[in-house]
Amino acid sequence: MTDIVQNPFAIQPGTVQRGLTRIRALSEGEVVADAAAPLLVWEYSYAPRYFFAPEDVRAELRPAGEGERSRVLGPSELFDVVLGDRVLMRAAQRYPEAPTEDMRGAYTLTWTAMDTWLEEDEVIHFHARSPYVRVDTLHSSRHVRVVLDGEVVAESHRPVVLTETGLVPRYYLPRVDVRMDLLTPTDAVSYCPYKGTARYWSVTAGDLKVHDAVWGYETPLREAAGVAGLVCFWPEKSADLEVWVDGERIGQP
Repeated sequence: MTDIVQNPFAIQPGTVQRGLTRIRALSEGEVVADAAAPLLVWEYSYAPRYFFAPEDVRAELRPAGEGERSRVLGPSELFDVVLGDRVLMRAAQRYPEAPTEDMRGAYTLTWTAMDTWLEEDEVIHFHARSPYVRVDTLHSSRHVRVVLDGEVVAESHRPVVLTETGLVPRYYLPRVDVRMDLLTPTDAVSYCPYKGTARYWSVTAGDLKVHDAVWGYETPLREAAGVAGLVCFWPEKSADLEVWVDGERIGQP
């Protein structure tokens, strides 16, 4: 039998390509960089970084010493980003010995140093978006059953299956099919540039409690609109949390 490739669309570190959409980085309403077609550089396989040509950087960049060396991109130089009387310390970086010539004079910005990132006119959350990631939400009639310590926590024949490039399918359930009385909201939050901001619950049954094992998106981004208000169980979180789909257990840790 041929081996199954889990993610045939994984991008190799070191891949560089020209972007197709406008990207802007802002700090307190001031545009730091604005590029109609920035470079997309994959230092790691899961997401690219945006690199801006010098003419696309609106702020003054002041040399701030050497940065860390990248295994893929080589040594780096750091720059302070100067916006009038404000200075974003060491918030820009350049790789003068990068593998491709276009990159050597280009600058990348520290994601968290900027308070707003825009792709065209839409906000980008958490990290740069890959043009190769696709998210779909599909209504299904598959039988999903969630069990903890012998107690049925959720059971549904109307899940919404969320598929995302490179990741396993996730089964989102209507709350009316979930024992919400067994779920306790937590302070945990996660962010995804394709789905939005997720909130978490712990689940308790009998003497067992699994922390942050359930999540949901109240106001997901456009690609994941189909799972708004639904909840998803995370079976990899604990061997005690069983998620069954059509009689087959999935996602064991």
